Amino acid sequence: MDYTEKIKQDMYLAMKANEKLKANILRSLLSLLKKKQIEDKNTLSKEIFYSIVKKMAKQLKESMKVYYEAGRKELAETEKSELKIIQEYLPKQLSEKETLELIKTAITQISAKSISDIGKVMSLVMQQSGGKVDGVIANRIAKKLLQ
Repeated sequence: MDYTEKIKQDMYLAMKANEKLKANILRSLLSLLKKKQIEDKNTLSKEIFYSIVKKMAKQLKESMKVYYEAGRKELAETEKSELKIIQEYLPKQLSEKETLELIKTAITQISAKSISDIGKVMSLVMQQSGGKVDGVIANRIAKKLLQ
């Protein structure tokens, strides 16, 4: 089944179950996917689909953080709920332990010795992981290992 079809079905189910929050966030995601599909004049590849979903998840995380800092807990909780819904469409992220092993392998492969090599390490880690690594966690681990 196509990714957009799955989201469409889930959106319709949410609408029928009167889950407004879920229906609205899926509608937003669907519109982003359709916009990209129209721009490319082609069906979406798996990589493009995941990049769009990740981008949306990242935006939700950032706005959630801003709302918490501004003391708007109710809005932050809404963003958190939306983020949970969006994360269902992302591939399972690697654990910190798995990420650590991947980074150690990357450091060995490119013979990284100092913090100045972090860009090369991160690039290799992101390529090898296929988008299953949280960049923030990977960056933190890589910095610690390269110091």
